[in-house]
Amino acid sequence: MVCTLYIMGELSEQQILNQIAGRLAESYRNVPADEVSRVVHSQYVRFDGRPIRDFVPLFVERHAKTELAKHGG
Repeated sequence: MVCTLYIMGELSEQQILNQIAGRLAESYRNVPADEVSRVVHSQYVRFDGRPIRDFVPLFVERHAKTELAKHGG
């Protein structure tokens, strides 16, 4: 298992989400890249309005992996 450290001050959330989508597209090659991006975005929206942002990318990635695994990944 690879642990990724997110430093929120240095990267915007959008940049981090793009990185997550890129990594997941590599891991779930049977799912089209635009679908991977859609899943990542839909998971991100779940955390809109949450005041503490530090762990949002981690939660987005975990939930997106679960969703993408349903696609046969």
